[in-house]
Amino acid sequence: MRFSALKKSKDVCCVLCGAAGLGIQTVEDMLARIIVDEGFCVFGSREYMSRVRGGNNSTEIRISDVPVHALLDRIDILVALSPNVRQNIRERISGDTVILGDRELLNGELEDLGASFVDIPLSKLAKEAGGKIYSNSIAAGVLLGVLGLGTEGASEFYRGRFAGKDDVIGKNISACAAGHELGLSISEGEGALSGRRANAGAGRMILNGSDAVSLGAMAAGCTFVTAYPMSPATGVLSFFAKNAEKAGAVVEQVEDELSAINMAVGASYAGARPMVTTSGGGFALMGEGLSLAGVMETPVVVHLSQRPGPATGMATRTEQADLDLALFSGHGEFPRAIYAPGTMESAFSITQRAFLTALKYQTPAIVLTDQYFMNAFYNLDPGSLEYLKEPSLPAETPEGYRRYGDSPDGCSPFGVPGWGKGIVGADSHEHDEIGHVYEDFELRKRMQDKRLRKLDGMAAEALPPLFSGPEGFEKLVICWGSTIPIVREALSLLERSDTALLAFEQLWPLHAGTGLFLAKAPFIVSVEGNSTGQLSRLLRSVFGRGADETILKYSGLQFSVEESAERLGAVLSGKGGSR
Repeated sequence: MRFSALKKSKDVCCVLCGAAGLGIQTVEDMLARIIVDEGFCVFGSREYMSRVRGGNNSTEIRISDVPVHALLDRIDILVALSPNVRQNIRERISGDTVILGDRELLNGELEDLGASFVDIPLSKLAKEAGGKIYSNSIAAGVLLGVLGLGTEGASEFYRGRFAGKDDVIGKNISACAAGHELGLSISEGEGALSGRRANAGAGRMILNGSDAVSLGAMAAGCTFVTAYPMSPATGVLSFFAKNAEKAGAVVEQVEDELSAINMAVGASYAGARPMVTTSGGGFALMGEGLSLAGVMETPVVVHLSQRPGPATGMATRTEQADLDLALFSGHGEFPRAIYAPGTMESAFSITQRAFLTALKYQTPAIVLTDQYFMNAFYNLDPGSLEYLKEPSLPAETPEGYRRYGDSPDGCSPFGVPGWGKGIVGADSHEHDEIGHVYEDFELRKRMQDKRLRKLDGMAAEALPPLFSGPEGFEKLVICWGSTIPIVREALSLLERSDTALLAFEQLWPLHAGTGLFLAKAPFIVSVEGNSTGQLSRLLRSVFGRGADETILKYSGLQFSVEESAERLGAVLSGKGGSR
């Protein structure tokens, strides 16, 4: 089997799949590290089934000479560790795909798909290595061999991963070496990456969405994290739990989501910088606490990682259907900021911005991600991560301090109990400037107007949407959050000189300049991971102009570059088809 044809491609897309418990994530971690150390760029995306136990999981590893940040449909090399390969993986197999798997183990289920099938005796080699558990290391070695990469990085990885377990280290290294020898023989010296040492210079730091949000929160001085575990947001809780001491943060896993938001509000009142991490169902339960933060004018950051609903929906799949939830959750009217990062770099900076906005305007700020984004990863240069300057808040309180003192911008002097001579009032009811409860109709109107004036300042500081493409565009594509890199690459493939992209990483308040782009566009297409075009509807409600066509996906799977290019090409050419 020869892999020289893959050398002509700018990238190689590998997919590993197998039953839960076979260590696919371990292989993913190792391969990504080796690939980056060899000077290539890598993008990865992980899929796992919504089951307590069992199921067939997969991971995509895209290897390129240049930075890549988006999901492909194309599979160049498929490594199948076990039978029952999911249908969505099977649908991505083409005549150009090379399938590596154990014929005996797979029972012939992949041999009739028109692809090249290479029999790998995984069961036999694993048994020789020490047991079934080592089949993942054998598969990793095979893949390294057919890619044309060595095993030195694998050995180093095993020594680090299993430090102090010499027997385990030795068996994994031996299993990987056996697989590598087989991979070299399969490739016949024509490894897919042989002779390609790009030294792309994109940086050696590998960052996924969970870690990017977590590190951004740490950079913003987050000192308190609370959550009830809920996929796909749990990664942030886990990251903070592992690094709480380094971050100087208190981490609390609580009994439910209402407790989480109320603890965060209380912590903020006491002077902490809190963050709550959750998904749609948990956020829905937090509505009352979010509203409490609104009337108390208390800074709180909520990380809302989206998955398909309604209700539990598809707990381990992806969707962009919680924009409306984030925008309208909570009773009554109060200001909030909503962000949706599209890259790891922006997740780092935007999470910081959420903290700074929440603190400056003493109001909730929400960071919207999704399952796909949280589990995706790529390499980058740590020097590209932006650190934002934090405001000099809170302030020491003087005697006669009025916690809710009126001001032209709606922002009262922000103090915390015990710092200064003033008494820091707080209340869940409508209150006067000190914080005393009063049922006074004129006071009510004055305090509500004060709170809502904050939106003017927040809007003035809103992030403008990211524009790319010709200034004299005739057609405008809009998207938000995790779809941004995918749509951007899809448009680059289409090479349309009449089309521009407007990508949103802040969804509320919207930048005033947005309306100029929308008014200028004769034809607008919205690409969104939901069934109703939530961003398009929001733009129409604010600016009177939304999308003329929508390209929507709500199956639980993310858009791919190829799918986006195909559907955009059809719509932009006037051939219709939106859903």
